[in-house]
Amino acid sequence: MKTEKGFHCVEFKHEAQMEIYKDIKNMTPEQEIDYFRRRAETGVLGKLWGKLRRGSDEDSQKITNGLLQHHQPHSA
Repeated sequence: MKTEKGFHCVEFKHEAQMEIYKDIKNMTPEQEIDYFRRRAETGVLGKLWGKLRRGSDEDSQKITNGLLQHHQPHSA
C-alpha cells in the first residue's frame, strides 16, 4: 500500500528556486549580491548572518569581489 507524502522536497526546492529566479533575472551582479544579503539578514538565520557580517570589512570585501568575478561574462 502506497501512502501519500505530505511534503514534496524536490517540488518545494523547485518552487523556491523559481521564486528567486523571477526576483533576480534582470538584476546586475551587484544587485544580486545586495538581494542575497538582504535575504540572509532577514531570513531564519539572520542573527547568525549578522554575527558573520560583523567580521572584518576586509574579509567581506574579498567575498564580494569573488562573487562579482564569478558573475563576469566569459571571454572567448
